[in-house]
Amino acid sequence: MSERRLGPYKIVILGEGRVGKTSLLRRYVSQSFNDEEASTQSAAYLDKTVQLRGTQVQLSLWDTAGQERYHALAPIYYRNADGALLVYDITDAESFRRVAKWVEELQVAGTQCALAIVGNKSDLQSQARVPKADAEAYARSINARHSMASAKLGHGVEEAFGALAEDVLASKMRGDSTRRTRGTLRVAEDAAPSRKGCCAG
Repeated sequence: MSERRLGPYKIVILGEGRVGKTSLLRRYVSQSFNDEEASTQSAAYLDKTVQLRGTQVQLSLWDTAGQERYHALAPIYYRNADGALLVYDITDAESFRRVAKWVEELQVAGTQCALAIVGNKSDLQSQARVPKADAEAYARSINARHSMASAKLGHGVEEAFGALAEDVLASKMRGDSTRRTRGTLRVAEDAAPSRKGCCAG
């Protein structure tokens, strides 16, 4: 008897340009890192099969372009997504504030999916401009997970993707596509990250 396999489940990686989306994805899929990684043009995707709850689960991971000129194309790629990994750069406060824009776009598009927010470049903690407490508070306000990661060092990457995949699988196993106990898209009108207090100093 062949082993049970679920999926593929579509996970999109969203965030502004240069926050490290592609680097996180490559670290997760192939355990590699390129400091000179070129910015993604339009979108690309990679597949990864993981073991969750004793079951083989196939993930289709979509890496989207963060540059402004590609934003109009984004809804094409995150339509019907099962999960979204929202990435910001901890040394760039504006990239964190823009996370709310991506969340709003998901909401406007009617995309109901599990959410996780990741602060990348945790290896540059001394240059951080986004207080971790602020990021965690915002994540709670939209019922999302929050974690820190370093694509360069590999810290927290497996955990970030793995936790989101667990949320996606849990939702699918419950058969509940509109409401999740945790990690669901639920955006309050006043949930955007505050401009005050986002920057250190």
